[in-house]
Amino acid sequence: MSRERFEELVGEALDEVPEELLGLMDNVVILVEDEPPPEDPELLGLYEGHALTARGWDYGGVLPDRILIYRGPTLRLCADEDEVVEEVAVTVVHEIAHHFGIDDERLHDLGWA
Repeated sequence: MSRERFEELVGEALDEVPEELLGLMDNVVILVEDEPPPEDPELLGLYEGHALTARGWDYGGVLPDRILIYRGPTLRLCADEDEVVEEVAVTVVHEIAHHFGIDDERLHDLGWA
């Protein structure tokens, strides 16, 4: 799958997130990268930054948080485009949840592993 098509799928996954939630996201960008860091080659997505729940009165003047969606491991995990669509949607929601301060344990409890 081309990078362009993968980026389209990430955009489509974002389109499925309720506007109320997207409107609450603050100072965050969502990016597609081909590969994760070498120490975690199977990583599908990553949230880097300060969750909204961790921001205090002194939060300001910082670079945007980043949500990274990794194309390579997602494509290696999935057998076809339908699986990629589903995995991208789950990964996007998972990383957005981290922006809102929801940790992996809670996401697993909610079925967003």
